[in-house]
Amino acid sequence: MHVIKRMSAWKKIALLASAVVLSACATATPYQPSSSVDARNGFSEMKIEDDRVRISFEGNSLTKRDTVETYLLYRAAELTTQNGYDYFTLADRSTDKDTRIVATGFQDPYYGYFNYSYFHPRYGWSRPHYRPHFRSRFGLSDPFYNGWGRYNRWGNDFDVREITRYKASAEVKFGRGVKPQDVTNAFTAQDVLDNLGAQIIYPEEKT
Repeated sequence: MHVIKRMSAWKKIALLASAVVLSACATATPYQPSSSVDARNGFSEMKIEDDRVRISFEGNSLTKRDTVETYLLYRAAELTTQNGYDYFTLADRSTDKDTRIVATGFQDPYYGYFNYSYFHPRYGWSRPHYRPHFRSRFGLSDPFYNGWGRYNRWGNDFDVREITRYKASAEVKFGRGVKPQDVTNAFTAQDVLDNLGAQIIYPEEKT
């Protein structure tokens, strides 16, 4: 009985922790520098020449394609003015789409605590590492083993869903003076900052 109560308590803790993680991630990527670890979820740039850089902006699965492209354009305008230039041109502009099927929920709500075998709908059963045994009148027994060469499938709410991430990138060349009128991919930096500024969402300050 104590074992069952303990398992129920850990199940509640696991579900609560997963809810906290999901709520923390349930927002689109704001306008921010990307992580230095994996260069994802934000903007990054690489200097090519004094007046030329390559900029990328990658969003999470909740960030729309037009948002990613808008943030890229805004970052290009920011770098243009910060470096003392007036306009910029874009070359090799592209938006990559990454779609994957990922698992959601928990097929095994106790996995990670007992560390025994679990089932994945794509890969099947994992190899068990440690299985707690309980003493019964027949000796030591494994409450998760079904006697047919596999382990019981705890929880039937396991699900999969499709997620899509967008990454926009472009090579940016800075220029001074009035932008060329015959170049369609040339932008006046200050105009971009003024017109797109209201669409930029920055990270919330942590308190």
